[in-house]
Amino acid sequence: MNKPVFAMLLGAVLGFFDGLSALLYGPDIIPMIWGILAGSTFKGLVAGLIIGFVAQRTQSVAAVVAVGLVVSAFFAYLVTLNEPYFWEIIIPGSIVGLITGFATARYRTPVRSSTA
Repeated sequence: MNKPVFAMLLGAVLGFFDGLSALLYGPDIIPMIWGILAGSTFKGLVAGLIIGFVAQRTQSVAAVVAVGLVVSAFFAYLVTLNEPYFWEIIIPGSIVGLITGFATARYRTPVRSSTA
């Protein structure tokens, strides 16, 4: 599995759990939970794709983690334009980017052994 695919899968899974964390903010969130889960998963998927392409181009863990943080924080900020929960969306979204960036930078594709 190459880095962009790995980052997309990881970003989508972490984005789903990021969306589930919205349930911690009260019962007024419950009617919106399916939209939140879909949006967070999609946000993680797209951020993972960008992180994966950057990780494929560079070997710098710091650069990939920084891109993960910036891209995820930007996407989370776009979500907050219509929502009153600013930090409740920005912080978990940024953490998803940090984790996805770090894991993708450290991910090594399996080496195929060729026997002749």
